[in-house]
Formats: sequence, C-alpha cells, structure tokens
Amino acid sequence: MTLDLMPRLGGARAWKDDEPLECVSVVPDGPDVFSFSFRAPSGAWFDYRPGQFLTLELPVPGGPIHRTYTISSSPSRPLSITLTAKATAGSVGTRWILDNLRPGMRIKATGPGGIFVPDVPADRKLLLISAGSGVTPMMAMTTYRYDLGGEPDICFVQCARRPSELVFRRQLEAMARRVPSIKLHYVVSQDDPYDAWTGYRGTFNQLMLGLMAPDYLEREVYCCGPEPFMQSVREMLIGFGYDMEHYHQEAFSAPPVLTPDDAPVLDDVVPSAEAASEVIFAISGRSVPCTETDTILAVSRIAGLNIPSGCSFGVCGTCKTKKLSGEVHMVHNGGISDADVEAGYILACCSLPLGRVEIEA
Repeated sequence: MTLDLMPRLGGARAWKDDEPLECVSVVPDGPDVFSFSFRAPSGAWFDYRPGQFLTLELPVPGGPIHRTYTISSSPSRPLSITLTAKATAGSVGTRWILDNLRPGMRIKATGPGGIFVPDVPADRKLLLISAGSGVTPMMAMTTYRYDLGGEPDICFVQCARRPSELVFRRQLEAMARRVPSIKLHYVVSQDDPYDAWTGYRGTFNQLMLGLMAPDYLEREVYCCGPEPFMQSVREMLIGFGYDMEHYHQEAFSAPPVLTPDDAPVLDDVVPSAEAASEVIFAISGRSVPCTETDTILAVSRIAGLNIPSGCSFGVCGTCKTKKLSGEVHMVHNGGISDADVEAGYILACCSLPLGRVEIEA
C-alpha cells in the first residue's frame, strides 16, 4: 500500500499546534533512550528549524504536565517529526512517555520554539560538541546539512559515559560514510563490559579538542549538555583564544530559551592581554609585572627561576606549585587533582594570573 502523503504535501498547510500529533513509531536509541516519531493526522507538513524544540502535554496521573524536548529530526524531511527522550532518575514526564506512548496514540504539542539554531551560511564550518542528551539538536543540524547535499564541513564531538550510550551513533556513521567531510569523534569515560573500545577515553579536554579540530578557530561552535560540561568547553575555547562571539550553547536540562532576551548571560572569566597583573615569588623574593595572558611558568622564566616543567599543557603535573594568595585562571588537562586544587596548588604552565598573585617559589 502506498501512503498518500506526498501528493497532498504541495497543497497541505504547515502543521499548527492546534492539531494533536499522532505517534507513528517508537525506536530505541540507547539505554532508556527512545525516539518517538509523529505525523499530523491532517497530512500537514512540519515547518521548523534544526535545533528547535516542542513542548508536549503529558496526561500523567494526577493531572497533565508539560515537558520540552528538542527535535532530533531535520526540517528537510517535513512529513514527520521526531523527538528523542532519555529518562533520568526521578523523571516523571519522560518516564511516562517511555512507558506509555505508543504508535496510534495522539498527544497535544505546542511549538516549535527556541533560538539554538545555526544562523550561519551553509558553507560555514561547524564544530558541534555535546554530552549526553545534548546530542539531540546536533543530530538535527547534521542531518539538515547532510540533506542539503554537497560536502558540509562538520566536526561532530559526542561525549558519553559508555560506548553503548552514544545516541545516534549508527545514523551518524551512515552519513559520515557517504560524506567524508563529516568527521565524528567520540569520548567515553568508561568501557562497556566485554567489548573493545578504541576511541578516546576520559574527560573531554583541550588536547582532545586540538586533535579533533585543529582548525577550531575557523569554526562556528555549538555546544549542548549539562552546565558543568559546557563551562569546561567554554574555558577550553577561551584558553585557546577562540572568539566567543562564534560560540553558542543550550543546556538540555535548563528551561527552554525562547528569545534572545531569555538567553543566560555567560559570565566567564576571559583573561585580557591589556590587563596588568603581577606575580610574587615568595621564596626568591622576586616580583614580576605581567599581563593576564602570561602563564605563571612563563613569568617564572622571565624572572630567571626554574619551576620544573614537562608537557607545558597541563597534563603531566610536573609544574605543580603552591599558590599563597590571589586568583588564577587555570584550564588544565588532568595533571592536577581536585584535592590539590582545593589545597591551593596550581599548574604553573596553564595558570594565568588575575591581578596580584603570590606563589611558593
């Protein structure tokens, strides 16, 4: 039987949220992760932008609740729309969806909405960085660029706890096999039992980013995930001297951003080469003026002091030294423990002085 939707598309209207959505498929995409596809019973087509979201009205026991989900499908495929949901501990709405929503059921939805969309030319190089459920808008953006044809230049970085939790992995690899300019990079913190993993392990850091996207300065960056993850990405980029005017983010667990005025202000520390600083070396009694973009290690060498160092990239921990007073901006790559940081230690090679700083050297 041929589904008579394409002939009607030319004359059909775009879907409006006064019409319910009808679930047509439920597909598992990972542990406790499912993609739910919908179509409009009237045959209306879906008009939205990659990265936007819908809000569902869920008839849970005790009364309906509203939950927002990013659209994981692409507007280049307008006959249906797909939402991908992961149930976390204590979730009510998403748990109801996973346990109850089935093909044939109809549900009320409002939207689409949101401003986390790639407002850049189609030939602009993209760097998409996600963790956990934050991969959902990145999937929509990548599929859209893929469907436009040509050779979209996309560096796609996905971080997850285990390889089995890399959502959309097969779909992404299918696109990357056909379009070599789509480069995929995965980072996991632990292996799956009895399975081999040959990709990146650990916490996503500056070293990984430099290897994955050496031309990061030329790319528009879109980031989505938990706030601590996004903060670490911002710190990496700031440390690299990236122009943060080209950085965009959305937290998948935060209230949805509907307009630019709703977007949170990112109050990150951005060291400036114009701001004066000073490093005091307590043991040697030296005081050296510098700027906020000079590392403590570089300033020590100007002073003629020999702080032992190895990698000069925050990995080996050789340059660990005690900070006695003041504040530094440190973006390391695993070379110092949280306990050492709490005790006042820094890595001289990747610590930038913010104002007057005294160290034990």
